[in-house]
Amino acid sequence: MQVTYREKQFAVEETLTVSQLLKMLKVLPESVLVIRNGQLVTEDHHLLPDDTVKIVTVVSGG
Repeated sequence: MQVTYREKQFAVEETLTVSQLLKMLKVLPESVLVIRNGQLVTEDHHLLPDDTVKIVTVVSGG
């Protein structure tokens, strides 16, 4: 799958859940949104090798 995170792109060849991908990247699930092929997905969603995944950091201010 093609993964974009913080303006960097890389390929992951294995099938993973969103949770496994975030753990592999050492990213806290609470701090990001994961978009697979244009759709927001949850941590238990399976990602396939032909997917396009974008990880977006959640920004909060006040």
